[in-house]
Amino acid sequence: MPIDESVRKAVLGAVPSLRAFAISLCGNVDRADDLVQETLLRALANIDSFQPGTNMSAWLFTILRNHFRSEYRKRRREVEDSDGHYADTLKSQPEQYGQVEFREFREALAQLPSDQREALILVGASGFSYEEAANICGCAVGTIKSRVNRARTRLAELMNVHSAEDFGPDEQTRAVLAGGE
Repeated sequence: MPIDESVRKAVLGAVPSLRAFAISLCGNVDRADDLVQETLLRALANIDSFQPGTNMSAWLFTILRNHFRSEYRKRRREVEDSDGHYADTLKSQPEQYGQVEFREFREALAQLPSDQREALILVGASGFSYEEAANICGCAVGTIKSRVNRARTRLAELMNVHSAEDFGPDEQTRAVLAGGE
């Protein structure tokens, strides 16, 4: 649809003032030029909503100001991360993996003899010393140490853990978390 000549002149006549206003808002000439260009595109796309006989400059300034504020709110929530350092800190192990591991641990723990399970929970999970655990169980400290050692060894067998590398995510997940390094 062709634009009326008077409307075209009014739009073009407002460009220098729009540009000055945009520079005052954002403080960057390149960003201001983009803002004016986007304002003009929006105005032309919605020219049917302009009321003839009203102030064209005021209408254009309103479009520019509203667009600037929308962009400002949007950018305020964004984090500039051109080198990717911030994104690297956001990587996390998938939660479902931990849930599966915990279920497997509970099942393996349930397979231990009750005296070993009790000793391991007192020393390993509850934080009691060997002496305190021995007093709780009514046995010698050496007995508690032996039960804990046997329980840890059996848990490792049941969970197929041979080294520290076997804890945590699998090899593919570790590679993704490391960024393919």
